[in-house]
Amino acid sequence: MYPSMHEMEAQLANLDTSALQPLRVQVLRNVMVEPIAPYMRYLTCQSGYDLNLGFGEFDNVFQEAVGGAPALREEGLDAVMLFTRLEGLSWDLARNFPALSEQAVDEEVRRLGDFFSAVIQGLRAQTDAMILWCGMEPPVHPALGIADAQNGTGQSAAVEKVNQALRKALSATSNAYCLDMGNCLARVGANRFYDQRFWHIGRAPYTREALGEIAHESLKFFRALKGKNKKCLILDCDNTLWGGIVGEDGLAGIKLARTHPGSAFHEFQQEILGLANRGIILALCSKNNEDDVWEVFDNHPDMVLKREHIAAWRINWQDKAANIRELARDLSIGLDSMVFVDDSPFEAELVRTELPEVEVVHLPKEKPIEYRDMLAACGLFDTLTLTAEDKKRGAMYRAEACRRRASSQATNMIDFYRSLEMEVEIGLADEFTIPRIAQQTQKTNQFNLTTRRYSERDIERLAKADDSDVMWMRVMDRFGDSGIVGSCILRYAEYRAEFDSFLLSCRVLGRDVERVFLAHALMRARDQGASFAEGVWLKTAKNSQVKTFFSDNGFTEDTEHSSAEERYFHLPLDGYSPPDFDHFKSITSYIPEG
Repeated sequence: MYPSMHEMEAQLANLDTSALQPLRVQVLRNVMVEPIAPYMRYLTCQSGYDLNLGFGEFDNVFQEAVGGAPALREEGLDAVMLFTRLEGLSWDLARNFPALSEQAVDEEVRRLGDFFSAVIQGLRAQTDAMILWCGMEPPVHPALGIADAQNGTGQSAAVEKVNQALRKALSATSNAYCLDMGNCLARVGANRFYDQRFWHIGRAPYTREALGEIAHESLKFFRALKGKNKKCLILDCDNTLWGGIVGEDGLAGIKLARTHPGSAFHEFQQEILGLANRGIILALCSKNNEDDVWEVFDNHPDMVLKREHIAAWRINWQDKAANIRELARDLSIGLDSMVFVDDSPFEAELVRTELPEVEVVHLPKEKPIEYRDMLAACGLFDTLTLTAEDKKRGAMYRAEACRRRASSQATNMIDFYRSLEMEVEIGLADEFTIPRIAQQTQKTNQFNLTTRRYSERDIERLAKADDSDVMWMRVMDRFGDSGIVGSCILRYAEYRAEFDSFLLSCRVLGRDVERVFLAHALMRARDQGASFAEGVWLKTAKNSQVKTFFSDNGFTEDTEHSSAEERYFHLPLDGYSPPDFDHFKSITSYIPEG
């Protein structure tokens, strides 16, 4: 999985970090984990980040978290990572368990729960950075031997209660998560996870292989924190979704079954379906005859994926890189949101070369039994939270494909808008919508006027503040419910309302919904007593399409202060009234007047 330590360090020493985004992580621990640094730097560099990794004093977790530490208060800190092995927190639970009564075990678990809460509260008082706490590993040799697992009072159960207490403490604050060390242990195996010699010599319990696995697991959190998780899985068909070539072997001749040799492909499809049910968009990019592919989807008895799971496709004999570009346009998502999976080394290398933004997973044709694990282990689709909109994303994009087909048949856009029977709902953020709004600020890049990123805690604070409003917009039509697709943050000062953030999902653009949302934001600002609305466009690599959004909607640009990197706009609100939107079926506002 990794080059040698020497090779890694050489690559890192020669790395040009000028194009990488900074990522600052501070580690608190009661074990020695400094050798994890090159693994974390290597992996984060591959994901586009220049990692600055700092370590607190050894076995000083409580003092630094609760008493304070300058490194935790520095601006720009992205995450605090904690390693607290059970031996350093409770020697009795870890090594003296048989001597404890059930009451003593419960008391010790409660004590650790209080410790977790105090540390988390102390960290939150110093920083809003993500808290990533590595949980306790389950015992490899439980203290009560084979009797340990026979009831709920063994050491394994006690360690799980400790982890439950940790997760409960983390869930009480926003942007705080538990890294499951048990998963890392299981994937590496206990015989290769621990180094007993270095544990006794220097309280360094983990092997290099274990540290590499933990670094890989932590990267999933950092990537999701920065909005780098992927949205779309693009699939080849022959020798990827099934064994063989359907155009040559026929429907009955391809390898796809619940038994060997087709079971590997069946399980791989089941893993893909699991991603689809988490909201990952599925697309096909296959050099094939389209009718042959759909025959497999529609008629093969062991086909797990069905036609209705596929949001978009390019099944032809054209260049796959060009086809993927078209798929990105069809789906209105960026190439950097896509993962391409193919068994052909030629196609994989072509896409890597032509479309470096696309993540490529090359599946070894000779080892289909590894396909499922390769996809499950990549972590490219992991998110910090899973909202209702996430789970429905695939269906939303399939509905969008229906809208595009309807659009191509319409004679004019107004008639097309009316045919959609669009319904819009707009409201103020509450406990149900805050997670989705925070997620939108973290992930939306193209229709995003300022691209300011906020955590759930940030959005909650803005929603409760007297000098700001947080708004959301939901869109539905005859093809389906697109969910919450728009977020807006207004900040008030004197008689001005500033658009801190205004962003929409690209899948609903081109239907006038952005103008509806803007109009209701302006009405809210007017009702709150603002005489002027002020907007700003801050240039990023991906939001050039919205640099004229405010001026296109009646705002006047402040050319004196504007530049190529940022443009400022204002609009008087006295007497403001919204345009007519009679091509919508309904527009409902849940925002109270005044």
